[in-house]
Amino acid sequence: MSRDFQLPGRSPVIACEGMTATSHPLASRVAIETLRAGGNAADAAVAAAAVLCVVEPHMTGIGGDCFTLIAKPDWPVWGYNGCGRSAAKASPEPLHAKGMSEIGASIHAVTVPGAVEAWEQILKAHGRFGLDRALGRAIKYAESGFPVAERVAWDWQRHIPRLQANPGASKHYLFNGAPPKEGDIIRFPAMAATLKKIAAQGARAFYEGEIADDIVRTVSALGSFLTAEDFARHRGDVVEPVSTNYRGLDLLEIPPNGQGFTALVMLNILENIELKSLDPFGPERFHLLLEAAQLGYAVRDTHLADPAFMRTPMSDLLDKAWSKKLAALIDPNKRARLPARPAPGGDTVYVSVVDRDRMAVSFINSLYSNFGTGICTEQTGILLTNRGACFTLEGGHPNEFGPAKRPMHTIIPALAMRAGRCDMSFGVMGAHYQPMGHVQIVTNMVDHGLDVQQAIDGPRVFFEGELTMVERNTPQATIEGLKSRGHDVVNPPTPRGGAQTIKIDWQRGVLIAGSDPRKDGCALGY
Repeated sequence: MSRDFQLPGRSPVIACEGMTATSHPLASRVAIETLRAGGNAADAAVAAAAVLCVVEPHMTGIGGDCFTLIAKPDWPVWGYNGCGRSAAKASPEPLHAKGMSEIGASIHAVTVPGAVEAWEQILKAHGRFGLDRALGRAIKYAESGFPVAERVAWDWQRHIPRLQANPGASKHYLFNGAPPKEGDIIRFPAMAATLKKIAAQGARAFYEGEIADDIVRTVSALGSFLTAEDFARHRGDVVEPVSTNYRGLDLLEIPPNGQGFTALVMLNILENIELKSLDPFGPERFHLLLEAAQLGYAVRDTHLADPAFMRTPMSDLLDKAWSKKLAALIDPNKRARLPARPAPGGDTVYVSVVDRDRMAVSFINSLYSNFGTGICTEQTGILLTNRGACFTLEGGHPNEFGPAKRPMHTIIPALAMRAGRCDMSFGVMGAHYQPMGHVQIVTNMVDHGLDVQQAIDGPRVFFEGELTMVERNTPQATIEGLKSRGHDVVNPPTPRGGAQTIKIDWQRGVLIAGSDPRKDGCALGY
C-alpha cells in the first residue's frame, strides 16, 4: 500500500550495509557510528541503549532492566534475560501487616537493576567491543551535555512532582527546581562519573563497591529489604525464546518472566479469524483485536511469573487447539463477557540494529514507569526501577511478592523469522501495551500489507479496565463502530507506545526500517 505523498508522513528508510531504529536521533547516530567503526549489531545496540539512558532518562537508565533477542545466520536465536530480582529477605507478610494490598509506588517496587550486567554479557557473547568502548558516547553526552528533544521535554514536565518528592531526583533531574525545556543543553556529571567507573572496571563495579553501596544506602533508608549481598549475587540468564507461527511467519518472544507469550496467545487466537478483508483501521478489525487482547491479557495475569514459580507449561499456554476455543468466545458484533482467569485444560526504550552480516539485535531497556520509582541516588545519580510494582500481593499467586524473585515483566523484544532466517527485528515500547503493539504491527503487515512505516504510523487501540483507549488519529467511523459494539471509548492522555522495526529483504539485499513518529527518534542506515 503506497502512501499519499501530499499528506504528512515519512517513508521507510532503506539501506544495504547496516540499519538502526531508535527513539532518539542521537542514539540512532551512535549505533551507525559504531557499525562504521567496525563494531557489529550487538556493539551498536549496547552503545545506543547507553546513550538513551542519558538522553531519555525518564524512559530508561542503568538503574533498570534489559532483555534482548539476537539472530545470526545459521545460528540458533540467542536470548538474554537481564531482569533483577527482589531481595533475598523480601516477604509479603510485613506488607500485609501494614495493610498494603499492592506494591504500588512503595520502596518495595525497587528490584536489583539488571541492565549493566546484561550489557556486559551481550558484548562478551556477541560483540567486538567491550563496555569501555560501548559507553564512550554516553559518557560524553552526560559529561559535555546534549540538547533536550521535544518529546523528552514534554514527558519531563509532566513528572515534576515525582522528581520534587525525592532529594536525589530533584538534585540531578531538575535544574534550578524546574525541568529542562526543548533545546536546553543539560549535563549529568554524577552519571558521567558512574559510567566512567563501569567503563573502566566492568559491570562488577556496578554490583559491588561504591555504586552498589550508594543504591543500598538510598533504598535502605526508605525501608527496602535489599542488601549489598543481593547486588553482588545478581546474574542474568541466557534464555531460549518462545514462539508461534502466524500465517507462515514465526514470531519469537522473550520467555517468562517477560510478557511476550501474551502476544503469541493473541496471535494464536486471531489466526482463527479472517482479517485480510477488513479495513485495517476499521471498527470490525479493532474490535477483534481488543477482544483477543482481553483474552490474552487474562491468560497473562493468571499464569505469568518468574519461570521458577509458573505452574502451567508454556506448551499448554501456546496450544493452538486451546487458542481455537478461546477464539470461539469472541462475538464479532459486540463486546463479550470473557473469562477472568482462563486456563488450558480447565516509560521504556527499544533499539533495533541489523549489521552487514545480518546479525539482528532486538533490544529493550527500561525503568518501567517514567523516571522509575522517582528515587535517585544522591551520590551516583542513578534513577531506580519500580519493576517490583508488577508483583502481586495476592496470596498463592505465582507472581506473589517474595524472596529473590523476578516480577512479571512488561518489556519484550521480538523477532520474526521466515524459513529459518530473520525476517524482522521489532519492538513496541509502552509498558502493558507492548504485546498488543506487537500484534498490531504483525497483523498490519501480514494481514493488511502495510509497510514497516505504515504499520507503525496507524492508530492504536488498547483497553484499560472497562475503557477502550483509542488514539486521536482513529477515524470517527471506527470510534462510532466500536461504541455500537459496546466499547466505552476515550482518548488516552498520551500516545500508545513507540515502535521501531527493521525488515530484512534477503532477495534484494536491503534493509528496510521504520521509526515511530510518537517519539523523537528515527531510522538510519548506511
